[in-house]
Amino acid sequence: MQKNTLHILFIFVLVVASLFTGIANAQEKQKHKITMKDSLDGAFDLSNYMIYSNGFVLIPTIITEPALGGIGAALVPVFIKKRAPIIDTVDGKRRVRQINPDMTATLGMYTGNKSWMIGAFRAGTFAKPGITYRVMAGYGSINTGFYKTFPDIGEKEFKFNFKTVPIYLQTLKQFGNNKWSAGIQYLFLNTKIASQRDSLPSFVTQKEIKSIVSQVGGVIQYDSRDNIFTPDKGVRLESDFFWSNGFIGSDYNAWRINYSAIGYTPITPKLIGGLRIEGQQSLGNPPFYLLPFVNLRGVPSERYQGNATLLTEAEARWDFYRRWSIVLYSGVGEAYDKWSDMFANPLVYSYGTGFRYLIARKFKLRMGMDIARGPETWAYYVVFGSSWFR
Repeated sequence: MQKNTLHILFIFVLVVASLFTGIANAQEKQKHKITMKDSLDGAFDLSNYMIYSNGFVLIPTIITEPALGGIGAALVPVFIKKRAPIIDTVDGKRRVRQINPDMTATLGMYTGNKSWMIGAFRAGTFAKPGITYRVMAGYGSINTGFYKTFPDIGEKEFKFNFKTVPIYLQTLKQFGNNKWSAGIQYLFLNTKIASQRDSLPSFVTQKEIKSIVSQVGGVIQYDSRDNIFTPDKGVRLESDFFWSNGFIGSDYNAWRINYSAIGYTPITPKLIGGLRIEGQQSLGNPPFYLLPFVNLRGVPSERYQGNATLLTEAEARWDFYRRWSIVLYSGVGEAYDKWSDMFANPLVYSYGTGFRYLIARKFKLRMGMDIARGPETWAYYVVFGSSWFR
């Protein structure tokens, strides 16, 4: 992976370009008084700073993921640009169409087991035709563990180093009432694997030591949430798939099907309830590190894997005082290899609590921290928007 100098240079350019956007609009700074106090309640608020000075929210994240050494840190500057609504005329009637903010983010991460990654992300909208897009690229060296169960010795952990270049592209076209959208996506991974011990285990194939994953797929989505950051009401339904084949430059022949439903509803004016249901199905022969896993707060990544997963998580947010909120949540899930094995294994659970602060009222953006308990350990997370942010 050391030979991928061009990839590293590409990411470096993206990171530097994103950072410079924070000072690229000096004229707007002169037209508007930039303040970090809200005009309504006088509280600390970043809305005007982000709107009029191309400002960013700097997310300092403490990484407690056990699979990455249990301790680490990441800095994620997130630039958010507010978009004006579009007025359409449909069947002679005027309709106001809200446009999601554009976002640009960079990432720098380092953890206690010497894992590191740099990367950049961009999400935006071509408003007139109703086309949204997402672009992500990165480069990293990740040290993490995977678990396998053997008939004679039971469960055993294997530790690996992954040097990888991920690139992800997605574009969606809105249709119908603009709550529906559909489109295509693409994932590229150039990965080299090494054991952190003497030799690679037998379940790692020769092809997986150094390989390319190239996947193309489709997406269909329904989204009626009142905002993309910290919704108070609405639902988001999505189903997508990936197809990997030598025809498109991949070393693997496999399918991946994902489906999810996330919903929010006000229980009282200050109490918001949320529910998340999510499942994944893998078909064919994907690399072992791309098998579905139970993704819940408090549960280590890749800890519970199978050819399929199913999980659900419930959350309640109480806006108890001015901009401050308390969050309670609990979830349960399972990983299995065949549908006939569903619920044959012990369920994976997690629960926890956290707090939120409305840091940008005009974007309805809240930030805070969660602490969660899974089957084996505690973990805590800095939360941007929502833990179900999509």
